[in-house]
Amino acid sequence: MQPVPPEEFESIVEEALDDVPEELMGMLDNVVFLVEDEPPADDPELLGVYDGIPLTERDSGWGLGNLPDRITLFRGPLTRMCDDLDDLREEIAVTVVHEIAHHFGIDDATLHELGWG
Repeated sequence: MQPVPPEEFESIVEEALDDVPEELMGMLDNVVFLVEDEPPADDPELLGVYDGIPLTERDSGWGLGNLPDRITLFRGPLTRMCDDLDDLREEIAVTVVHEIAHHFGIDDATLHELGWG
């Protein structure tokens, strides 16, 4: 697949976020979504990453003053692994759900069992 311009990629990410049920999006707490071109050099095939404190690990001291959790999608690996735009849309949607699940404390093993690996 040819590289996808950043603006088009971000538009596809926005579509994927719009497709997440409102009830689920409403349960997200202090989360921002970001797009970067490439993941860290030590994990070049990483599609996305959740960086934060899952809801299941927050205690009563968590709250105001905390930076938002971040969900980052990586344009390079996602576009390289896909054959066409339809494939890319599907993979972005799966990656978005996968990373949102981490915010709720669901680990990789469980996600793989559920088919969202």
